[in-house]
Amino acid sequence: MRYLDEFRDAATARALLERLRRDAHRPVTLMEVCGGQTHTLLRYGIVELLPPAVRLVHGPGCPVCVTGVELIDRARAIASTHGVILASFGDMLRVPGSHGDLLGARAAGADVRLVLSPLDALQLARAHPTREVVFFAVGFETTAPATALALRLAREERLANFSVLAAHVRVPPAIEAILAAPDNEVTALIAAGHVCAVMGFWEYEPLATRFGVPVVVAGFEPLDLLLGITRAVAAHDAGQAGVENLYPRAVTREGNRAAQALIGEVFVVADRPWRGLGVIPQSGLDLAPAYADLDAAARFPLGEITAVESTVCRAGEVLRGRLRPDACPAFASACTPEHPLGAPMVSSEGACAAYVRFAAGRGAGSSR
Repeated sequence: MRYLDEFRDAATARALLERLRRDAHRPVTLMEVCGGQTHTLLRYGIVELLPPAVRLVHGPGCPVCVTGVELIDRARAIASTHGVILASFGDMLRVPGSHGDLLGARAAGADVRLVLSPLDALQLARAHPTREVVFFAVGFETTAPATALALRLAREERLANFSVLAAHVRVPPAIEAILAAPDNEVTALIAAGHVCAVMGFWEYEPLATRFGVPVVVAGFEPLDLLLGITRAVAAHDAGQAGVENLYPRAVTREGNRAAQALIGEVFVVADRPWRGLGVIPQSGLDLAPAYADLDAAARFPLGEITAVESTVCRAGEVLRGRLRPDACPAFASACTPEHPLGAPMVSSEGACAAYVRFAAGRGAGSSR
C-alpha cells in the first residue's frame, strides 16, 4: 500500500477482523506500548470489535505521562528562578506536579514558553543572550536525537545560556519491568513503530525469548494495528515467541544508526523513576560527562525535592496495564482534561484522555 487512505480501508479491516475472530482461540492479553496507537485503537472503535479471547491493555506509551513528579517539581522551581526562560512541549506544561503545573508557574510570573522542538528552545537562547534558557526535554528515544542535536549545536556555538533538564526515557527497560512483575498478565506486545524507527527492534528479541511472548512492531493507522493484533494473536495461539516487523516502511532491525550515534555522543544510560512504575534500571538518558555543564539540574542546584503524588489518581495502574482508564473512580468526574489529577488525562497521547475523547458514551470495551 502506498497511500494513507489504503491503511484505513473498511473492507480490508472487516476481513482482518473476521480472520481474527476465526483464529483467536486461546485467551491473550495484548499490550500496545504507544499512546498514538492507543488513540487510533479508540478513535476507530477497534477496541470494541475485538473477539472475547483478545483482551487489550494499554502500556506506558506516553513519555509525558511517565515523567516523574520530582522532575516536574524541579522544572517548576527552575522556571521560577529569576532570569530564566523555561521551554517545553505543550503537553508537558499542563502535567500536574506536587504543587501545580508549569502553566500555573507561568500564571504566577514565571517565563514559561511552549516550543515545538528543542531547536526552538535553542533559538530562544540565541535571541535572549542575557537570559538563561532551559529546555525541559521529554520523550522516548524518538525525540532524543533532536535534543542531542540542540546540545551539540549549543556546544559548537558556545551558547553559555542554554541548558537542558533531561527527562528522556527508554522503552525496552520499561517493557522488561512490566513483563518481569509478579502480577504481570501481558502475553503479547505491540511495539511502538516510531521508537523502533530510531532504535531498531533488536533490543526486543531477547525480551521475547526470555519471557516467551510474541512482539509485533506496528505502525499507527487502523490497518497497521489490526494486522499487528492479528499476527500477535496468531503467534500467541501457536506458542511462538519472537519479534515480527510489520512496519518495514519505517523500521529496520538495526534502526537509524546516525540518530543512535548522536544519542550515544550526548547521553549516557541511567536509572530513572517512572511515574507509576517506580525506578526502572537503565531506563533513562542523562547528559554525558562531556555535556555536563549543559545540565540544568546541575546548573540550578535546588537540593532535594520531596515530590507528592495524588492519593486519588490511579494513573500508575493505568500505565502498567492493570486498570482501564474508565475503571478509575476519578475518571471523568474528579479527573477531567480541564482539571486533571494525573498525566494520562493531560497528554495528547495519554490513555485517559483517549477514553474521554473517543470512548465516552460508547462504552468501548467496557467488559474487558
